Amino acid sequence: MPSPSFTGISPGAASTAHESLPAAARRQAGSLARALTTPSYPATPLLAGASRPWRRKVPYAVAMILTAVLVPVTAQLLTNDYGVSGGLATLLGLAQATPLLLAVTRPLQAWWIVFLADVTTALVVLGTSDLQHRVWPWQPPAIIGYLFLLLALALREPRRTLVAVWLVTGGSGLALGMAFQTKSDGSNVLLFVLSGVVLLVGGALRERGDVQRRLAEQETISEAERAHRTLLEERARIARELHDVVAHHMSVITVQADSAPYRIGGLPPEAEQEFGTIAATARESLAEMRRLLGVLRSEETRGERTPQPGLRQVPQLVEATVRAGIPTELSLGDEVADLGALPQAVDLSAYRIVQEALANVVRHAPGAATRVAVSAAEDGSGLTLLIVNGPPADGPATPLETSGTGHGLVGMVERVRLVGGSLDTGPLPDGGFRVAARLPLVDLEEKGS
Repeated sequence: MPSPSFTGISPGAASTAHESLPAAARRQAGSLARALTTPSYPATPLLAGASRPWRRKVPYAVAMILTAVLVPVTAQLLTNDYGVSGGLATLLGLAQATPLLLAVTRPLQAWWIVFLADVTTALVVLGTSDLQHRVWPWQPPAIIGYLFLLLALALREPRRTLVAVWLVTGGSGLALGMAFQTKSDGSNVLLFVLSGVVLLVGGALRERGDVQRRLAEQETISEAERAHRTLLEERARIARELHDVVAHHMSVITVQADSAPYRIGGLPPEAEQEFGTIAATARESLAEMRRLLGVLRSEETRGERTPQPGLRQVPQLVEATVRAGIPTELSLGDEVADLGALPQAVDLSAYRIVQEALANVVRHAPGAATRVAVSAAEDGSGLTLLIVNGPPADGPATPLETSGTGHGLVGMVERVRLVGGSLDTGPLPDGGFRVAARLPLVDLEEKGS
């Protein structure tokens, strides 16, 4: 009978599964030892990311207060209760408390100093008479300073380091208690329990802060991606609309080139051939543009076949806005009619800017009185659009979406940039909003000529 075969298990996983218990223990012990000697980088102060300056100074203030209190208390306790000489007691107090200042930026290095100082102090006071009636191996000031140090450590270091520190703390206390059973009063067990609670709470707070920070970063990235996608969608929409404008010009070129030999008599064969080449090139360019339009057109825009609007359709647009409940007044200067046929890109951009501005009024300031003014410069060099609305009738206006999924202001900026114009938008003191755009005519015509 063939032996069963196992699939889907990598050689590394198989070797790990068959790893002996002593080897696994050695590997975990080595990992914990490396965690104790590898502090987090960079050594930024605790609460360095706090929004308020006074919060960033809190760790330094707490460390200075604890140091100022614990050093004399520890020295006095060791001198009076344990019979340690004054100089040595002061030195031990400094070794146990002053590393708290270092813990603000480098808590793991500070832990090493405090831990060795606490163990040294426990060994120094072993010669104290009547020690079984004293607190041993950890004195109360040492426990207080050690717990604050562990809190700083938990707010900085990863979970593996915290586990290693907790095990070393419990292991050293257990070793001292077993070696001198008659002198231990249980403070080693107390510190082991309290240190586990502090490390657990501090580590949970740190991980919660990390999650919130990553979530905020992800939201920032998502907002930037949405803004970029909105910009690309608006540019694609403008490109689709301009396709009709350019296609019209290309069609005119094709017709003129094809009909030139019939309209102009006596053309040499070379000229007729040149006109034929121009017509063929224009038809080929028009076909390529249709393919480009197919790439830009999304599934939702497959049915776009209506002619592109212009300034002539602005009165109908204003009438539709009035029917939507927005009292709107339209002012078309006489000089606009004298301009004649506008460049199609400017004509379309002007209509879209007015359309987007009125749509923003409907969405963000319902019921607000609105005025639309279209004027032209006396020398015919530019077209000016001004759309001003007052405060909404039913309360404060909702803010415009300048970086979200709304296309209003993004579309205006792109259309003005397309024709080389300028745009000025912003809120008014009375709670309304203003959109002012200037679209040049002379420079655009010179560029096209």
